[in-house]
Amino acid sequence: MANATRRGFLGLVSAGAALLAPSAHAESESSTLSAGADDACVLTPQSESGPYYFDPKLVRADIAEGRPGVPLSLRLRVIEAGACTPIPGARVDIWHCDARGIYSGYPGQGDTHKLDQSGKTFLRGTQMADAAGWAAFKTIYPGWYAGRATHIHFRVFLDEATVLTGQTFFPEALNEFIYTNVPDYTGRPKQRLVVNANDRVATDADPDHRAYCAIKEERDQYLATLTLAVSRKPAAAVEMPTGKLPPAPWIKDRLAALVPGLKRSPF
Repeated sequence: MANATRRGFLGLVSAGAALLAPSAHAESESSTLSAGADDACVLTPQSESGPYYFDPKLVRADIAEGRPGVPLSLRLRVIEAGACTPIPGARVDIWHCDARGIYSGYPGQGDTHKLDQSGKTFLRGTQMADAAGWAAFKTIYPGWYAGRATHIHFRVFLDEATVLTGQTFFPEALNEFIYTNVPDYTGRPKQRLVVNANDRVATDADPDHRAYCAIKEERDQYLATLTLAVSRKPAAAVEMPTGKLPPAPWIKDRLAALVPGLKRSPF
């Protein structure tokens, strides 16, 4: 998407998302302000790494590799749980799908499951945390694929040992507006049926929403931030469930699932 077009869509997306969820901006500001509060020092929950992790050994901040989509800056701060002190030099890996739900590095991608992306490395990268514990990436807003809510994977290493593997999730009102209005994300053959409210990884691994990022609109991009509170002890791997996962609960009230604060059940 050209820069001028991107800026236009950012304005459109922001206005539409605000209309869809009037409380989303206030909720994001509240999350940002509380990023250094005591609750941020509680251990960030582990979750499965998913089937699409590999280490391409790419230490880089810009991971988009020209993939089309809404520009996103992701900033992750690594701190020690309990002590709440930053951990400089922590290695942070992230990886996620593109606007069409496609991961690099694997066959069987896309809505048809016939795209082979073996050997490709888009939307993957590594950064080392700075003196304040921050690792920053330039990427695009992630898309979705069947069976999962919108997410970005992360993995944190200290002294070569994995201390945290997890996923961060995004505000559903903004997800919905982007996926129904921005051409890079639209025109999918099936409806998006799994959202934060019925995604089993989100609800089972992170019921308290500790790994949900805060989103802020900037002039020509979105900024997502999240504090990752880790233990220095090596973390046990969270294994992928074997066999076929049970179907996600059916969403009966989609608006309730997309907009926070409606105080009614989506199921």
